[in-house]
Amino acid sequence: MRLRHIKNADIKLKEYSDYLAFNFEEYKERKSSLNKDNLELRVEIGCGKGKFIYNLAKLNPHIFFIAIEKFDSVILKALEKNKEERLNNLFYIMADASNISDYFDHEISVLYLNFSDPWPKNRNSKRRLTSPLFLNSYKKILAKDGKIIQKTDNRNLFEYSLMMFNNNGFVFENLSLDLHKTDIFNIKTEFEEKWEDKGPIYYLEAKLSE
Repeated sequence: MRLRHIKNADIKLKEYSDYLAFNFEEYKERKSSLNKDNLELRVEIGCGKGKFIYNLAKLNPHIFFIAIEKFDSVILKALEKNKEERLNNLFYIMADASNISDYFDHEISVLYLNFSDPWPKNRNSKRRLTSPLFLNSYKKILAKDGKIIQKTDNRNLFEYSLMMFNNNGFVFENLSLDLHKTDIFNIKTEFEEKWEDKGPIYYLEAKLSE
């Protein structure tokens, strides 16, 4: 779900610099000062307007969360939620996740992929967040027994993801073809709330096979 560009978003983002890194390099420089209590670390790639990660962090103050989003106007909306009630266990990075494995080292317990761009054309398949290229990166950043949780409304992306996880050393812990008809714990994203009546939400949990 694309958000209309916000004028001067890049300037407005500077107001949030105490809990925002403008790229992975800046995050790396600040890393030691963020999660000082060495809490469990969970990351969402493509946090959108941030409702999911914000509410999850609010419910779990004993866990440290990082929200990654590459579009300035979108992450600005997410940051505004945290401004209303500041959460000390939530940090944001404005970056493309293609080189995420350069900045995390087997430390992420859960990686969330919520309603990622399906990149439907075959020529763009490498850009899908569950392509082999990305899955190999995730192997370097997931902690022991770490897992990936994916939600999508796109059946083709879901089927593609099932094949890619299966073919690249992952096993499934949980699957659903209609998440909202299960008792699986779920916090809805803004996109999910808007489009849930249009069709089922597909869900999976995958971890590396031992």
